[in-house]
Amino acid sequence: MAARIDHAVTSGTFSLDGQTFDVDNNVWVVGDDTECVVIDAPHDVDAIVEVVAGRRVTAIVATHAHDDHVRVAPALSRATGAPVLLHPADRVLWDLVHPDEPPGGTLDDGQTIEVGGTALTVVHTPGHSPGACCLHAPELTVVFTGDTLFAGGPGATGRSYSDFGTIVDSIRERLLTLAPDTIVHTGHGDSTTIGAEAPQLPQWLARGH
Repeated sequence: MAARIDHAVTSGTFSLDGQTFDVDNNVWVVGDDTECVVIDAPHDVDAIVEVVAGRRVTAIVATHAHDDHVRVAPALSRATGAPVLLHPADRVLWDLVHPDEPPGGTLDDGQTIEVGGTALTVVHTPGHSPGACCLHAPELTVVFTGDTLFAGGPGATGRSYSDFGTIVDSIRERLLTLAPDTIVHTGHGDSTTIGAEAPQLPQWLARGH
């Protein structure tokens, strides 16, 4: 059975720098009928477990450690037995949310996560946060970008531990070099493609966000 992508949207809040916002988050689950990887664990363990549908979860990948992406990660780890994987540079943000519960493993640039007969390659894309990572699955013609790249531009960089120049460099050098037909599955909102976003780079630079 070839790997497939399942999806859910969960609702909750995002809090940083003393402000809180209502948000809807995408949860992506990649695998076959036997095993899967969960990408981000935002607000609702039960909703994620429903998408997992009894499969063995081999890893819970945190694209970054803002609270709306990792709030239920430890609880999901306990429910599934899978480790939470996070890039070490985002540990400072993780500790704001879960100071007494460290992640179960690390993400490193170029690391390969095998699941359901396909490979997810970790692409470190700092900017939205220091340890933000994307997952590229060329066999599925897809990249999971978390909050690094959305339909219409880069992720937000107006808060602590973020930087616009850094995220633009990450997108230009690590994402826009992918095949134009690569589907971009984002952390919030609608999916897009690399080909749809690449021509907009000058506009993003001009507007500064």
